[in-house]
Amino acid sequence: MALRDTLEITVQGGKGGDGGMSFLRLKYVPKGGPDGGHGGDGGSVWLETVDDVASLERLVSRRQYKAETGAQGEGRNKAGRRGEDLVLTVPSGTLVVDADTGERLADLLRVGERALVAPGGSGGRGNASFASSQRRTPRFAEFGTPGVRRRLRLELRVIADVGLVGYPNAGKSSLLAALSNAKPQIAAYPFTTLSPNLGIVERDLARFTLADIPGIIEGASEGKGLGLEFLRHISRTRLLIYVLDIAEAPASNLDALQHELRAYDPSLLELPALVALNKCDVADETDVEEATSDLTRFGLPVLAVSAQERSGLDSLKDALFELLPSRPALEPLGVSPTHVVVEPVVVRALPEGGWEVSGSEITAVVSRFDARNREAVAYLQHHFASLGVYKLLKRAGAQAGDDVVIGDAVFEYFDDDKGVAGPDPQDAPQDDAAQTLWDGAAEGGLDTPEKSS
Repeated sequence: MALRDTLEITVQGGKGGDGGMSFLRLKYVPKGGPDGGHGGDGGSVWLETVDDVASLERLVSRRQYKAETGAQGEGRNKAGRRGEDLVLTVPSGTLVVDADTGERLADLLRVGERALVAPGGSGGRGNASFASSQRRTPRFAEFGTPGVRRRLRLELRVIADVGLVGYPNAGKSSLLAALSNAKPQIAAYPFTTLSPNLGIVERDLARFTLADIPGIIEGASEGKGLGLEFLRHISRTRLLIYVLDIAEAPASNLDALQHELRAYDPSLLELPALVALNKCDVADETDVEEATSDLTRFGLPVLAVSAQERSGLDSLKDALFELLPSRPALEPLGVSPTHVVVEPVVVRALPEGGWEVSGSEITAVVSRFDARNREAVAYLQHHFASLGVYKLLKRAGAQAGDDVVIGDAVFEYFDDDKGVAGPDPQDAPQDDAAQTLWDGAAEGGLDTPEKSS
């Protein structure tokens, strides 16, 4: 089983359901009031840790994950159903990073721990929410908001308990297959293993994970071959097995292997380790004794084995369980605080004519309503006034009839001083829609033109 320890995926929370636009209609109530219910919230995307280092590999088949959309609100004030959450399982020890900003979103260490990585959108309010003593029959409802979309980089901090280290063709993959339940690709040429393969080694009720690390070459610590990538994998194991081919100058090769480890990170040589002298089935007893004697100067246990003939494996397995230190508790890495940036309202002239109004709050409010609905636009007037949109447009030089773009919506600016679209000062407001227009008339206002989108 090939092991992936980094992965990029895109996650998106479900869109909130739109609010219902409905009026009560019964046999004896032919003209009932508004009764549109709220839309359901969109489902969220969560990451949950499990005790399975291979679970990251199962996410490879898809790169985009989206939670369920909330249902639309219905009549009789019936709220829409909330969208189902999507839970993705990852190995414990997974660091979650925003791939676009580099921020650390979560460091998941314990089994069963969860992190919210893409919240779902909010459901929109139904038209019943906008009814009042003056606005008795609101013919508009609120749209649900989209869920958060993020591109994530998942980094597995702990790859395996024990790592097999050796030159290409030393027999690491064969030894992994013989000791564990793994089925790595095995062939008689270098670099068969291009990414770590993983297996589980068991004895009674005890177990540990064993990784076949990609083969090292001279100069790996300088980035040659698989270089730093393979050394990064080794640095996260608790015990090393130096796999040496008895027919390939084992003492000299072990010295070269340790030189590369030392050049990359001297602390790697402080890890518990032993030597698996492999392919002893093709050597006579004298050669095995001489090779073992040459290796004693390194101060490591030496075990003669044959992955091909499966000899010496029980002794090797027992030695591994004896030498393997207890798994240290991972220290949580710092997680970036969540920053909510509120963009101020800004007005700028468009090259083709008209004006663009931008700002996080005003754009979010407008996106929740149908800009082609005059009642909805009338409701929005108090938001425009409270955020100073009219004053900014007038100060910038907006003229009556100018197009004003906010998000995906297009409005038409009117200025009461010009006598366009403003209420007559002698007329009292008759409903909330007129009142909101009245309130904004002194500084101008926005209406929706026929061409609005």
